[in-house]
Amino acid sequence: MTGEMGLRERKRLRTLETISDTAIALFLAKGFDAVSVAEVAEAAAVSKPTLFRYFPTKEDLVVHRFADHQDEAARVVRARAGDVAALTALRRHFVAGLDRRDPVTGLNDDPRVVAFHRLVFGTPGLVARLAAYTEAAEAALAEALGGPDPVEARLAAGQIVAVQRILARETWRRIAAGERAAALYPQAVAAAERAFAGLAGGLTRYAR
Repeated sequence: MTGEMGLRERKRLRTLETISDTAIALFLAKGFDAVSVAEVAEAAAVSKPTLFRYFPTKEDLVVHRFADHQDEAARVVRARAGDVAALTALRRHFVAGLDRRDPVTGLNDDPRVVAFHRLVFGTPGLVARLAAYTEAAEAALAEALGGPDPVEARLAAGQIVAVQRILARETWRRIAAGERAAALYPQAVAAAERAFAGLAGGLTRYAR
């Protein structure tokens, strides 16, 4: 039974990725608004009901690629060693992402990544849908941070997620303007270190 469920889950994931990859290829070629859901379903060889079972909205066909990052900060906080402050763990994780050119940090100049980011940030509907992911990321991080005051944790999470988002968007903006990831790397690391130092100065509970 366990093997059967594993097989079923792998098949589900393959179908999900096939549909999303097909949709993104069409959106990149023609523009997000110029492609219908029916066209995506036909190209992916699935029915519209099947497509909507995997992706409730057209925007989800694209922004689902951010889904793995939705609770990433929360996972980092929960997985840290007992003697490591939450902000320290998050700073190290972000800098490590810059080092490996994780697209979510903005520091990736692969043409396919740049094209994908142009699609997302150049389409108002996708930007709006991405905001829902950001809100969910804040809620997950606030829960992971914990503490006696849930409002304080939510405020801290909001600041942390905002800093990470702004760092990534500023780096991506420079990449989109033609700068190279290798040349930007030292500046991106320095900006991240300064930003997290600023957070630590104000969010002392999570810096200890």
